[in-house]
Amino acid sequence: MEMLLKLAIGANVLAAEAAESAETGGFGINFDILETNLINLAIVIGVLIYFGRGFLTKTLGDRRSAIETAIKEAEQRKKQAVSALAEQQQKLAQAQGEAETIRASAQEAAKAAKAEIVAKAEQDIQRMREAASQDLSADQARVITELRQRVAALAIQRVEAELPSRLNDSVQQQLIDRSIAMLVGGDQ
Repeated sequence: MEMLLKLAIGANVLAAEAAESAETGGFGINFDILETNLINLAIVIGVLIYFGRGFLTKTLGDRRSAIETAIKEAEQRKKQAVSALAEQQQKLAQAQGEAETIRASAQEAAKAAKAEIVAKAEQDIQRMREAASQDLSADQARVITELRQRVAALAIQRVEAELPSRLNDSVQQQLIDRSIAMLVGGDQ
């Protein structure tokens, strides 16, 4: 209500000043309250302020509580995001540690497998050398045996070829006598 009175007084003052300027013949504003409907405007503005204050207060209060709720929810989501981030960073650190452990064990396994493969290869090479040496010795013995047999066969062929020409009756008789003497001399 106080506001209405202030508006009305202010309108009267403006009307008086306007009337003075209108009398002087200059440009001015018509401040006649009845003519310009200032009273009606003041009443409408007063009613709006009186009845609208509760609506406006309620609307602003609702808006304020909605904003506060949104801020609290945002802070809560921020806390959740920070805790989720910390948890994920911890999981990442654990995963990196596990990956490092797995990589180290894989390297150790690779070294062990390499050493085992090298040792097995050395054994295989040694076994191959021994087998080659045995094969070579066996081949050498076989070749020597074949050569002896061949030499013996050739010697027998040669003896058989030369025997008829060297063996005459007197040589045959001497050979028989010597053989008999050896047999008789061996029995005694």
